[in-house]
Amino acid sequence: MENYISYSQIIEALNSKKTTVTALVDQYLKNIDHKKHLNAFIEVWAEEAKAAAQQIDKKIADGTAGKLAGMVIGIKDNICYKNHKVSASSKIIENFTSLYSATAVERLLAEDVIIIGRLNCDEFAMGASNENSAYGAVLNDSDNTKVSGGSSGGSAVAVQAHLCHASLGSDTGGSVRQPASFTGTFGYKPTYGTISRWGLIAYASSFDIIGPVTKSVEDAQLLVSIMAGADEYDATALQESKKDFNFDLGNKKYKIAYIQDALDLAGIQPEVKQATLDLIEKLRAEGHTVEGISLPELSYVIPVYYTLTTAEASSNLSRYAGMHYGLRSKNAVDLETTIRKSRTEGFGAEVKRRIMLGTFVLSSGYYDAYYTKAQKVRRIIANRTAEIFKDFDFILSPTAPTTAFKIGEKSNDPVQMYLADIFTVHANIVGIPAVSFPYGKDNQNMPIGLQLMANHNEDAKLLSMVEFIRPNML
Repeated sequence: MENYISYSQIIEALNSKKTTVTALVDQYLKNIDHKKHLNAFIEVWAEEAKAAAQQIDKKIADGTAGKLAGMVIGIKDNICYKNHKVSASSKIIENFTSLYSATAVERLLAEDVIIIGRLNCDEFAMGASNENSAYGAVLNDSDNTKVSGGSSGGSAVAVQAHLCHASLGSDTGGSVRQPASFTGTFGYKPTYGTISRWGLIAYASSFDIIGPVTKSVEDAQLLVSIMAGADEYDATALQESKKDFNFDLGNKKYKIAYIQDALDLAGIQPEVKQATLDLIEKLRAEGHTVEGISLPELSYVIPVYYTLTTAEASSNLSRYAGMHYGLRSKNAVDLETTIRKSRTEGFGAEVKRRIMLGTFVLSSGYYDAYYTKAQKVRRIIANRTAEIFKDFDFILSPTAPTTAFKIGEKSNDPVQMYLADIFTVHANIVGIPAVSFPYGKDNQNMPIGLQLMANHNEDAKLLSMVEFIRPNML
């Protein structure tokens, strides 16, 4: 089977009778079986996908097919799909079956998308390498000794290895963009509130958002345009009329800021820095204005992010107590031991670490010193970002300081692992849209990802600019 880069190519192949939806699904299932060592999928819904393919082939023949007929996707294991298991890659709810579908899933299914399975991720979306899953690490298809990135590692590798055409992940601090960077795919985090969080298992509610991993910008635009919109079940979803995501750059010339502090970072990989500099020169050659800016607040984004997200995680994950659903310890004898032992046995080490940190920063005597202060700094970062966008249209940076690192390389050093998010958490702290796109490879042939950010609700302009950059990729 041809490895289609965009959905428009699939439509062309279907219309010309070069393939069928049934044939596409069969080939993806063969690819999944052939590359099951990557551990991208937790569960594959093969028979269901085959049955759906046959129905959609009939719809195409009848002229009644939806906008996504023939697109096969996987969904991250923290996105609910009615009558299907969802576990957030955690033992504590490993046998839980969802009673409803996420709004994003419902909107895609209404347009005849086929969901082929659920994808591995860091437990409760907490991680930057997909080594924190109860189901084991996801391997990078470019080098099986390297991590996939996280937390949406399964989502990124599934697209990278052609196990499905596109996928859904969630992005709390870079969890779509960073694995996209490590796998040579496109990872898009929309403006906060663009896509309903209804049906997304919560990690940190003021940061979380569903986002796609794709092989092209146009597919990211298509998927988000369908998923976007107000939702009565989510008060944080943007309530204005549905946004226009259509590409529209024309012949305009833009002002682009690049973060000089990011390029001067001690731990940045030389090839990543050079790729950024190469793109800067290409953009200038195209007539755009590209200027370096100082962002001293960059040194605060990691502590702000981990203070606030762990606090929210401590609250959100308190519901998993062995009482109403999920794992209940067999060693429990009363209320206290039911809660304590169930959470001890059900949560992995990283989730426990973040729950304890979040509980600490919310505790009496420390709330103002940590949580309140972090909220104030969040506002300072948001104000500084708004000032930048008064003078510039976009902000450019690497997506991550390095390409994919070795499995186990940072597992015993949480601080170094957290620093892998240093360029991505900014967008989540302030709620702006950001895209990671592939831009060359390092000297070990591992993909390099660069990131572009735009102001609130300027998603269409952002995607258009990345589409413009694409022909210049190395």
